Amino acid sequence: MRPLIISFIIALLFSSCNVEDGQLENRFEEGTYSGKFIRNWPSGQRNTATITMTFEDNKWSGSSNIPKFPALCRGTYSITGNKITFQNECPWTAEFDWSLILLGEFTLEKSGKELEFSNYNRSATFTDHYKLIKE
Repeated sequence: MRPLIISFIIALLFSSCNVEDGQLENRFEEGTYSGKFIRNWPSGQRNTATITMTFEDNKWSGSSNIPKFPALCRGTYSITGNKITFQNECPWTAEFDWSLILLGEFTLEKSGKELEFSNYNRSATFTDHYKLIKE
């Protein structure tokens, strides 16, 4: 019976280490990032803005050189696998396209100091792409 309990404890320790390793693998370096926001339309039209975002303790904040394009303010984020999910904590007025609010699930790519995330909105058929470099 004792070897069975020891085997169970060892298996539990290894499985918890794998979860932690996976979580560390999904993280990126916190801090301030600058770059571009690009909205791509099926027609080939592209709209671009220069943005800055800060990530710290699963919280984000951001700004753009074009008001409400994208609509960045502040909120929280979580990472699962290659997906990053943003929550928005700011109130917004009704006079602009709310699809520009950073909210929901995005595909995440990390490479060195570069961070990219994008999504595809099926109802509007556009793609939002954020391409950032750590300052």
